[in-house]
Amino acid sequence: MQEKRKQLEYERLVLVYSDQLFRYALWLCRDKSMAEDLVQETCMRAWKSLDKLKDGASSKAWLMTILRNEHARQYVRYRPDMVDLDLDMISLRDTNNDTSADAFALKQALNELADEYKEPLLLQVIAGLSCEEIASVCNITKGATMTRLFRAKQKLREVLRPDEKQGES
Repeated sequence: MQEKRKQLEYERLVLVYSDQLFRYALWLCRDKSMAEDLVQETCMRAWKSLDKLKDGASSKAWLMTILRNEHARQYVRYRPDMVDLDLDMISLRDTNNDTSADAFALKQALNELADEYKEPLLLQVIAGLSCEEIASVCNITKGATMTRLFRAKQKLREVLRPDEKQGES
């Protein structure tokens, strides 16, 4: 009998709120197909946790929260295809591709940097991102970003100007 009551409550919720859930999902993602998927996933999660709904009066907010969380979860799961960055194909200047010996040495030095240093440096130099933005993209703290940028520049300096390091010793 308990299962039948749960089924009736669930059907009532879906019937009453499905249009509003769909409109909210469409507003969140701006894509009809994705909105439909969000509503379907919301309904599945609601069914699984219907026992946790304590107050029927808050069922609409409860469903909207589930939908909002599911929308956010989709972006957490999203992992774009990563592409190896061929630094020889990137122009470090806006106007033309510098083919000088210095530019070649810089590209070689960049290629030798560990990814943990190269990525923040390229995001700063080529994409023009701030430390906060780089931290967000790389999923690290601002302090870690600043440290990695400092170390990347330090390593480039060591490779590109080895005589300066010997002079400091």
